[in-house]
Amino acid sequence: MSGPVAQEIETLLRGALAPTRLEIINDSAKHHGHAGDDGSGESHFTVIIESPVFEGKNRLQRQRMVLGALGDIPGERVHAFAMKCYAPGETA
Repeated sequence: MSGPVAQEIETLLRGALAPTRLEIINDSAKHHGHAGDDGSGESHFTVIIESPVFEGKNRLQRQRMVLGALGDIPGERVHAFAMKCYAPGETA
């Protein structure tokens, strides 16, 4: 079961970027007791996203689109946020 932050990430990314693939991986358990672990169980995430809107965009442009869609979640409400952004056909 995903928590409220993971669900919010999913809702925001689906609404803004219409992904054809979206994986939200909660890495928080791997960082229990480390810096940035706020005890919520939702402090560290990895997102793998594939979307047609990424076609023709470089890696930095894609990451900025994701961060723009998520607002204050990365860096403020979530301590660590990693992402892999692909256009259709780029993933293995």
